[in-house]
Amino acid sequence: MKRKWLNAWDFEKSEMDLVIQFYHTHPINEDQILQTLQEKGINLDNLTEETLKDYDQDHYGGVEAVDILAQKAGIQSSSYVLDVCSGMGGPARYLAHRYGCRVVGLDLTESRYRGAIRLTKLVKLDHLVEFKLGNALEMPFPDYTFHVVIGQEAWFHVPNKPKLIEECARVLKKGGTIAFTDILQVSSGYESDLEKLQQQMPFPYLETLEGYTQLLEKNKFLILEKENLSQLWTTLLQSRLEMYRNLKDKTIQKFGEEHYRKWDETYSLFVSLFKEGKLGGGRFIAKKI
Repeated sequence: MKRKWLNAWDFEKSEMDLVIQFYHTHPINEDQILQTLQEKGINLDNLTEETLKDYDQDHYGGVEAVDILAQKAGIQSSSYVLDVCSGMGGPARYLAHRYGCRVVGLDLTESRYRGAIRLTKLVKLDHLVEFKLGNALEMPFPDYTFHVVIGQEAWFHVPNKPKLIEECARVLKKGGTIAFTDILQVSSGYESDLEKLQQQMPFPYLETLEGYTQLLEKNKFLILEKENLSQLWTTLLQSRLEMYRNLKDKTIQKFGEEHYRKWDETYSLFVSLFKEGKLGGGRFIAKKI
């Protein structure tokens, strides 16, 4: 279900503004990460990626999920990787640390872009990892640049998914791999809940497992693997809800009590739709041919 706007440009611009605000006030942020590290007695002057990786992975499944994408995509030290919608940069740093590859993270939200740069310098990985502030629908990279494009539970925010997949294909080398996970719509008949969720998270519409398959094939990708992750994510999301609730005091301190209340209501609804089998998740691995 897509929202109705007067024209495509206004639609995309409005959606991007909402996404920027959403992540600018996200409970997991640079200040929260550094504060948590300090509370645990970790010396920031000697911080390493081996320690930071346990605190900066703002996606489902932690570094284990990053490893699955990396291994299925064949990432190795010679790979040049693009993380589309890279957020705080956790996966990008981990990939460089674990596999020795070069990584570029692209994100739309300036606070997360700048935070990602600072955290990367803090763990001395800026020789392998860089970040760009930019739009996934107009990527600031030449054609045929990267060996691998990855994404994790962020592309549902993008208002024009056909253009997104087209851009991923454009910047990939021939024979390159796209490996991503995303939130999917798996059933219908809950439009009122979805509209409420759309306004708060936010997202313009959700793709389906088959919808992404068709977009990839249209852009000359050979599907190597697609997997329904809905059951696994339902369990993970219940744990994440508790994690966010454990961050209540930090969230209120930074953004206020009303913001925390709205976040908790929205995320509770989000989790309930997974539990009811209305939302789900998927993982896609495909090669550019």
